[in-house]
Amino acid sequence: MIHKLASGDPPRCHPGCGACCTAPSISSPIPGMPRGKPAGVPCVQLDERLRCRLFGRPERPAVCAGLRPSAEMCGPPGDGGAHARRYLARLEQATAPR
Repeated sequence: MIHKLASGDPPRCHPGCGACCTAPSISSPIPGMPRGKPAGVPCVQLDERLRCRLFGRPERPAVCAGLRPSAEMCGPPGDGGAHARRYLARLEQATAPR
């Protein structure tokens, strides 16, 4: 989930969402998940507040670093990440190998 900042500032994740670390599959190794993770499975790097323990660290997978919050992806604030999980599930399905 994102929240608005001062005009011109990029959006930031809302606390307690974790959709980006749960909904998509990750095919590259993650510390603690050497084979990556399937879609819908929470990453082992999520802490109890649903924040990434690897954020800003070099071992964070490139796919994670490249996924940026946006109003389109994250949806309205306060829905607990429901919109983001649906959006990311559709994206996962659209980009899955056939």
